[in-house]
Amino acid sequence: MPVFLAFAGIGAGSGGRAASAGERHTAGEGGDNGMRHRRRPAGATPTTRTAVAALALALVPLAGCASPEGLKNEGRARSVNAPLELWPQYTPAPLRESDNPAALKPLPGVPRIPGGNMKDADPLAVLDADYTSDGDRAPAPRSVRRPELHDLTDDGKPDLITVVDLDRRTSDLRVYTVRNAVVTRILALRGVLAGVELAAGHLAVREPTKDPRYVSVTDYVWDGHSMGLWDLTLDVAHKPKPSPTAPSPAPTSAPPSPTSIGRRVPRAAPGPPGTPP
Repeated sequence: MPVFLAFAGIGAGSGGRAASAGERHTAGEGGDNGMRHRRRPAGATPTTRTAVAALALALVPLAGCASPEGLKNEGRARSVNAPLELWPQYTPAPLRESDNPAALKPLPGVPRIPGGNMKDADPLAVLDADYTSDGDRAPAPRSVRRPELHDLTDDGKPDLITVVDLDRRTSDLRVYTVRNAVVTRILALRGVLAGVELAAGHLAVREPTKDPRYVSVTDYVWDGHSMGLWDLTLDVAHKPKPSPTAPSPAPTSAPPSPTSIGRRVPRAAPGPPGTPP
């Protein structure tokens, strides 16, 4: 508000000075010298233009920064303190080689693959050799999901991605490639798999958290030597997809199986004529 009053005051003052100049100008016309002066339009003096320009420049930042409601007091600012570390003298032991999920493990018990393509390997034979070399029992074939072949090592040849379901919740994810004609495991993870995804050579493993709304996503990528950890984030959990209902098989003219024959209800023998059925 004071800015607009000052602007109005200057304008009024300028007009007043212009009028006085006009009066002096008129008086000068009738003077003894007889000199005729050119009349300057009112409000066009250099002093007036300079003042108006200065006020316009001053009003621009005021109009851009002013808030309709003015400044507010949000209360006292919270003090910022460094985090308090609990039990700093306790640190975990370094990661063992056997605990590293990306440790390379050659499988000499599997036949060599000179072509370097994992599609030439038997997935079940690879899993059997991997498990038994650690002293574990070979997985049952029914617990092995359909193997997948995708290039993760960026050599133009597909690698083998397998999942073994240990129970209804826990699974083993294992990835194999060929190095110098030897089948080699390059990744081994055990956990609860909420999903496995591939994108641009990245292998993303989704695992549930304590909050059912979110999952942790561990992103692995081949760095030229091993499957390195690229990123670890949280993501919104996917809603479970309903399992598709299998269509009922069409009836066939094949003879009934022995099981169905055994379950058939025997029919009563026909009685003498005139006996109701």
